[in-house]
Amino acid sequence: MDLCSNRIFAAGRRDCLRTLSCGFGLLAFAGIANHAAASARIRLDDDEGNPLAPKSTHMPPRAKRVIFLCMSGGPSHVDTFDYKPDLTRNNGKGLGGTRAGAQLLASPFKFRQSGKSGLWISDLFPEVAKHADSLCLLRGMSTAVPAHAQASVLMHTGSFQFVRPSFGAWTLYGLGTENQNLPGFITLNPPAGNGGAQNYGAGFLPAVYQGTRVGMERSARREGGDGGMPNLRNPVLTAEAQRDQLDLVQRLNKERLKRDRSDDQIEGVIESYELAFRMQAEMPELMDISDEKPKTLEMYGIGGQGDGFARQCLLARRFAEKGVRFIEVNHGGWDTHRNLKADLERQSSQIDKPIAALLADLKQRKLLDDTLVVWGGEFGRTPYAQGPDGRDHNHKGFTMWVAGGGTKGGTSYGATDENGIEAVDGKMDIHDWHATLLALMGMDHERLTYRWAGRDFRLTDVKGNVHRGIFA
Repeated sequence: MDLCSNRIFAAGRRDCLRTLSCGFGLLAFAGIANHAAASARIRLDDDEGNPLAPKSTHMPPRAKRVIFLCMSGGPSHVDTFDYKPDLTRNNGKGLGGTRAGAQLLASPFKFRQSGKSGLWISDLFPEVAKHADSLCLLRGMSTAVPAHAQASVLMHTGSFQFVRPSFGAWTLYGLGTENQNLPGFITLNPPAGNGGAQNYGAGFLPAVYQGTRVGMERSARREGGDGGMPNLRNPVLTAEAQRDQLDLVQRLNKERLKRDRSDDQIEGVIESYELAFRMQAEMPELMDISDEKPKTLEMYGIGGQGDGFARQCLLARRFAEKGVRFIEVNHGGWDTHRNLKADLERQSSQIDKPIAALLADLKQRKLLDDTLVVWGGEFGRTPYAQGPDGRDHNHKGFTMWVAGGGTKGGTSYGATDENGIEAVDGKMDIHDWHATLLALMGMDHERLTYRWAGRDFRLTDVKGNVHRGIFA
């Protein structure tokens, strides 16, 4: 952390605002900062001085934290969790209207009823199927756009047209975090494309709420390493020297605040410095999975075909156990325009066992009841063929699922038509999805707002309906 250079840059910026156009720039900034700080204090009921302190909810929460298993590329719902016997019967039939020439393509995989609930789940997921009674299948999902990048940004931020805070950032802003020594929002191995950093950014929210990226490159997976977090350890200064450096910056900033209270918003960056310093002590230990029992490592499949994703799932459990508020686990490669059967078999074999292990591990540790596990991608696939063995993008109907966190397990909510083309019942668009997940965490999406550029913004914009039918 080069704290001195940051201090010099910040001082230069303040001086520029003070002197430019007789100081009007500074006056304008002071007004904006004071207004934003006053608005933020409305949400800082429990600890007015710490923007990451745990905050009170609008209503009794069912879930305390989120683990989002993000499948980038658009998993095919009709081959995974949306059973369509009519599609099998209609295999090879053509479609009319705007889809003239398209032929329906039956799934090459069998579906079976699983658990006491009898949920229909594809043979691609034999291990996840063992947890059918914990799953709530959202089979009426829809989104606004069929393009990967836009749909991914929409799923993560509520808007594909403008830069907005991510879902995780809104969650951290609204609820704070339970562990002040760790980031409240962590994204594991996020893709560089399809929105990139925008998917875990803070947008116009203070930067302290943005997600912390944790890479899972091979060098980062060594037990005892820094877990793929760049610059976590300072190669020059000892911890004591860094503490002295940080204390100096804190004293300078506190002295500045005594003279000019308009710097409240700027001084929030010091919280990031403090968090980074505290992380150096706790994060490496948390990323080191060598203390896990061999039985646990085997349960997740670490060392097997899906080693990278398995490690992400295990780390997600460890982060959840330590009080991290929002954890995103990423797995790409679901864009099956061709080689549908082979690619889906490979993809599912990498995630089936780790996800089942995560659900079992959370359950046995009494964490699943208040941890909301979410699975899905930015859209689904067409039930009609693209080439001999592929499916195109389908934003009009697809499936996601949730488990734990006060949701109704062993249920199917919503539906697509008989062939899986379009959502026709219990339709849940992305604004509805966000509103519903926020409600599970005790937040009213209409009241979770932040004033920016002269108006109050929220994750769901001016839309969103809570689907209470999935609540237990």
